[in-house]
Amino acid sequence: MSETLDKNVLENSTKQKNHTGPFLIMVGLMFIVGFLTVVNQQFQAPLQEALLSEAGGIKNTLATFITFAFFMGYPTMGNIASSWVDKKGHKTTLIYGLIMLVVALGIEALSAKFAHLPSIEVTGGSHVPQAFFIFILGSYALGCALAVLQTVINPFLAVCQVPGTSSVTRLSIAGAANSIGTTIAPIFVASIIFGGMAPKVAQILLPLAILMVVVGSVAVVLGKLELPNPMASDDEEESNVTTDLTKSVWSFKHLTLGVVAIFVYVGAEVAVGSNIVLHAKQIGIEKETYALMAMLYWGSMLVGRLFGSVLAKVPGQTQLLVTSVVALVLTIAGMATEQLWLLVGIGLMHSIMWGAIFALAIDKLGPYTAKGSGALMIGVAGGAILPWVQGVSADALGSWQETWFIVVLCEAYLIYYALIGYKPQESAE
Repeated sequence: MSETLDKNVLENSTKQKNHTGPFLIMVGLMFIVGFLTVVNQQFQAPLQEALLSEAGGIKNTLATFITFAFFMGYPTMGNIASSWVDKKGHKTTLIYGLIMLVVALGIEALSAKFAHLPSIEVTGGSHVPQAFFIFILGSYALGCALAVLQTVINPFLAVCQVPGTSSVTRLSIAGAANSIGTTIAPIFVASIIFGGMAPKVAQILLPLAILMVVVGSVAVVLGKLELPNPMASDDEEESNVTTDLTKSVWSFKHLTLGVVAIFVYVGAEVAVGSNIVLHAKQIGIEKETYALMAMLYWGSMLVGRLFGSVLAKVPGQTQLLVTSVVALVLTIAGMATEQLWLLVGIGLMHSIMWGAIFALAIDKLGPYTAKGSGALMIGVAGGAILPWVQGVSADALGSWQETWFIVVLCEAYLIYYALIGYKPQESAE
């Protein structure tokens, strides 16, 4: 899930600029963002086994808190990162984000070094190692770091000048790179980090140390390169067209409902991608198999994004309606039969939902479009809250099977939004 791409930033009309080099850097960073986002999610199952064996009836609650902590980094750093861009510029903010990323990976690695520390009794006789709380802190810091990177990457991709490309083309290329990272991450965790043996927290130390070196090297290289501001005009004239916004952006009902749609979409996407592994582990599916499930889930999202241009002429409302109906059917069938391979197919449906929801939610906003786009980012918090609520439910019910009803509700809401909620009741244009 890991992507918040604003497709409504206006193209810079200065044709002589060529940002091909910086563009490729941003594409590479999008790969890193996608890869580390899913790597962090895929740590849930092995760390549950390695650190939470004495956690009693709150194992799933704690394991899914890894993803909760990660996604809470986004609302924490969103405004801060934007102010850094304004005050320090794109390049400096990117370097700040990469330094934060190195620190975050280091904190997670520290959990392996302090695995010997005694456990803490949290509730009802459940004992949790201190190392787990260190990893949670690292997960939160990781989310903060990636939020900073995406604050720079997303608008840069939209407005930078690369010959022969449009904004949509550049965003699609970066989205594909992001999805490649998310696709290979599950196998990296299952086969390379925890391959061939019972998971131990010490196994994360070397891979995370290598990732720290790689990210640190990227920061050093970036520091020596020139990274232009693609928003700057050659004649330095600023079009400070100030429009008095006389009402709240929340007065547009279709936007407000769109924020909820983004919330449930991101929540469902992350819940399936991360918690399918915990469900599979609970019912005795082998590690290699559930890693393949996660890989195919994220891989199907890559396929959908690569071929999404084929649907360019299909209205966003139709795209959202069809995909959410199919996703609803797959979820109900998977829940009823406990055939988790059906849930894997939801990834293909989710692959085109973001753009469809975004376009519908900001339709007819006119001068309120920028604020509306910012409001939609609040919905990303669904990736923190809903997967964790599902984990809490799994502990309360003693099984994951019934908890997929949360995803059923998410898909049902998206159907409502595609049928009714998307319709603007007023226009600001």
